[in-house]
Amino acid sequence: MESVNYEIREMIVKGETALGIELGSTRIKAVLVDKNHTPIASGSYEWENKLENGVWTYSEEAIWKGLQESYQNMAQEVVEKYDVMLEKIGAIGFSAMMHGYMAFNKEGKLLVPFRTWRNTITGEAAKALTGLFNYPIPQRWSIAHLYQAILNKEEHVGEITFMTTLAGYIHWKLTGEKVVGIGEASGMFPIDTVNKVFDQTMMNQFDECIKEKGYSWKVEEILPKVMLAGEEAGALTEEGAKCLDISGRLQAGIKVCPPEGDAGTGMVATNSVTKRTGNVSAGTSVFAMIVLEKGLSKVYDAIDLVTTPTGELVAMVHCNNCTSDLNAWVNLFGEMADSLGISVDKNKLFSTLYNKALEGEADCGGLLAYNYFSGEHITGFEEGRPMFVRTPESHFNLANFMRTHLFTALGALKTGLDILIKEEKVEVDEVLGHGGLFKTKEVGQRILAAAMNTPVSVMETAGEGGAWGIAVLASYMKNKVAGDIAAEETLDTYLKERVFGGQNAIKINPDPSDVEGFEQFMKRYTLGLDIERAAVASLK
Repeated sequence: MESVNYEIREMIVKGETALGIELGSTRIKAVLVDKNHTPIASGSYEWENKLENGVWTYSEEAIWKGLQESYQNMAQEVVEKYDVMLEKIGAIGFSAMMHGYMAFNKEGKLLVPFRTWRNTITGEAAKALTGLFNYPIPQRWSIAHLYQAILNKEEHVGEITFMTTLAGYIHWKLTGEKVVGIGEASGMFPIDTVNKVFDQTMMNQFDECIKEKGYSWKVEEILPKVMLAGEEAGALTEEGAKCLDISGRLQAGIKVCPPEGDAGTGMVATNSVTKRTGNVSAGTSVFAMIVLEKGLSKVYDAIDLVTTPTGELVAMVHCNNCTSDLNAWVNLFGEMADSLGISVDKNKLFSTLYNKALEGEADCGGLLAYNYFSGEHITGFEEGRPMFVRTPESHFNLANFMRTHLFTALGALKTGLDILIKEEKVEVDEVLGHGGLFKTKEVGQRILAAAMNTPVSVMETAGEGGAWGIAVLASYMKNKVAGDIAAEETLDTYLKERVFGGQNAIKINPDPSDVEGFEQFMKRYTLGLDIERAAVASLK
């Protein structure tokens, strides 16, 4: 065993810690933090959704197995690093992938298998509700799933007494409380951001819309209670403690913060919960979240409206495709090097090719590419075909080629962001970038800064992710409830001063020539969408 850090060991023994567990699409992660919000132990569990009867789902058995194993792995690391069994924790928070549909009857039985955010089976309902509310209702939202089940005349709907999300389900089973954090709630049903509750007018509209069906419930009665960051949302029950820690060592009575979605925990983990700030997560897919000063003037299919964990309105632009095609090209160059008998470190390969893009012409020299491995709703595609296009006059060289693929990785995202920035005149002071696109120093930052014409920062120490974000929210709640911080201290102040105060971020301002080059590229990108449509139609 390594030498034990007795200061941290003492914090663990006294319960001066917080635990965050987040159930992501492919990994469940548990992170234990000390009183300074520093991660001191973690555990994880890999899992995958399954397509069953046309529905993407995870079984209840898989949910609990993954939750328990990630906790066990974290607790085992506590033993190995600090020579102490984990029995007390200061506060706990649960988070999970947002949206989806979990409906229960009065006995607490799950009526149909969990329908995840990944399903695209609610198009009719989403379109109808968007029209009814005059508010964007994406297919993945819980209310779209419920209404689609009604339109499908599914028998279980009449038996519903409670509907929640994955995070809300875990919180309920471990605390007995039917609640969700407001950020998570905003992916279930539209939020009244003034009163910080589900929108009453829209709930009334929904009830009136389905009145003739004769259900015994009203939608308000089956939705969870909405709670804000910093509020106490219950405590771990005796049964809940045994369910989470199957060794039986974990004590009951631990305070639990409101459960949040992965979007909200991502905002916390990147310190972007303040108005006029935002974050962009760029990996296999890409999404941007901008905290708004006011509502948008009209409904846009390309933009979802959710909230921060304190209920501030957030515009979200989500795209299915980002780095997959870019990675495929980098791997091709790696194959070429292997064929020549040259061994190239993967990180060096990426770094070299990414930096080469900075030598390219501002507008990519007339080259064009689409990274559509799958469909892209923002540009109107249900399927995709990755492709690269040039004219005889294009300046075809490695620098322009790599720059093109970096630009197109953000092409669909820029289409949505342009609505916010150019049409709605949304002002953004700074954006924080995180994810694989930003691993090579400066390159991804410069490209995103050019796309948004906004300064982009990346933390020197990369964010610990959503499990850490929900652990921070648990700490915030614990400190508020205990009176260790002022009752009126806001989450954004807490993050800036107590969590991120000592961290440095590397900021890059947009280069005017890069900004103009991206605009020129986007004109080509928009005109060339017909080429992509032809490829989808022709290459079946």
